[in-house]
Amino acid sequence: MITSAPAPAAAAAPATPPPASPRRAIDPRLLRRNLVAEHGFLPLRIEGRLPDDLRGTLVRNGPGLFELFGTRVRHAFMADGGITAIRLGGGAAAAACRVTASAGLRAERAAGRALFGDAVSWPRRVRNLVQGRYKNTANTSVLAWQGRLLALMEGARPTELRLTDGDVETVGETDLGVVGAMFSAHPHRVAAHRTTYNFGLRYGKRPAIVLYALPDAGPARRLGEVELGWNPMLHDFIATERHLVFFVAPVVLSVPRMMLQLGDFASLWRWQPRRGTEVIVVPLDEPSRPTRFTVPAFYQWHFANAWSPSASEVVVDLVQYPDFASFGALTGTGDGAGPVGEELDGQLHRARIELTARRLVSEPRWDRPCEFPRVHPAREGAAHDHTWLAGDDLRTIARIDGEGRAEVADLGAAATVSEPVFVPRAGGGDEAAGWVLTLCHDRAQDLSYLAILDGARPADGPVARCWLDHPVPITFHGAWVPA
Repeated sequence: MITSAPAPAAAAAPATPPPASPRRAIDPRLLRRNLVAEHGFLPLRIEGRLPDDLRGTLVRNGPGLFELFGTRVRHAFMADGGITAIRLGGGAAAAACRVTASAGLRAERAAGRALFGDAVSWPRRVRNLVQGRYKNTANTSVLAWQGRLLALMEGARPTELRLTDGDVETVGETDLGVVGAMFSAHPHRVAAHRTTYNFGLRYGKRPAIVLYALPDAGPARRLGEVELGWNPMLHDFIATERHLVFFVAPVVLSVPRMMLQLGDFASLWRWQPRRGTEVIVVPLDEPSRPTRFTVPAFYQWHFANAWSPSASEVVVDLVQYPDFASFGALTGTGDGAGPVGEELDGQLHRARIELTARRLVSEPRWDRPCEFPRVHPAREGAAHDHTWLAGDDLRTIARIDGEGRAEVADLGAAATVSEPVFVPRAGGGDEAAGWVLTLCHDRAQDLSYLAILDGARPADGPVARCWLDHPVPITFHGAWVPA
């Protein structure tokens, strides 16, 4: 439990779910092997029956190229992005898989050699830095906004994609009219505002968080900025109807190492727990007047949701880690013989922030390792009853209810699941009325498939599986684009 003040008496423990299976490493092929086949939309083999009301396209993003012209990236965050789009409707399924054709990747293919990243020669890295040359890998998530589809990574601007009848095409980098050098890969929509919020970092002598709003109608806007005390790795944030919330963990960029291009990408970051984790809560109606205070150090990659019961209180659900060791779980190096991903041992927490007292109390809600939390899209920014997670070393999909009780779908010892994307049923009356989509890998067959779960009965297992005829590397995040 993380607290900045004495914690209240603990609540009664929630009902205990079935015990977890022993820890299991992620299949290293998912973090070290290129996308083996690029293609437009091709029909998939279906096991089970596709729901009649599930019509649209699931778009997933993650690393697509770990190696180019014999040069291998040293961390999954450095790989060129790969898009997997699975179209459903009319009882059929089809998938397209493409590496995102950024300007940097096109330049490398024209030159016949790697030109960017931490694995090229030191002189070239320094020359790229001095000349402001970089490759936008667009390898982390996707955002569907105003009929546009954007591939995101946190160190660059959005990359626009286009879904056609037959394929996925790369349009190119865009600033949406307002975006500076960076735009986070984790935008969050507040359903009540019909607006998606996001941020970008500004590194340098005066580091800052730059705030953005993307309304469902009308142009994107810059909301302001919040100065920071160091140059951090800030992967995610969360939004409520009243606030934008940042937990700035003490993962500090070594500016001298970056400027001199010493070492690889992973070596640029230092975990400095003595700094603590800074809690920054930005009121949407007065972005220039944030509440900020520091608590003992912890780390998080992803938030599930948050809401503001009052102007002075915020409740945040997140997957919390004690430190930054999980960064090593996504290494793309090695010979494939050792375990990968066992550091992904974060747990679902609920943090309560008291703004007037400048106090945070965070308590676990599920005692099994999990990641990639999502909620019903209509509840984003407001109180919710169900959180969906990829659990147990990416082997299960779990639904955690408001009392902390879990219902777990175990997809089998051979399965590696991905972030669960919840698609509501039309006219569904509660948060479980919908379909849960997760792109999986079967390590025994070395094939990927889309699993579709009934949100009301996830433990029954998939109602349908849609099989590709090849494997797909690990994907981080996705979006549902309705037909």
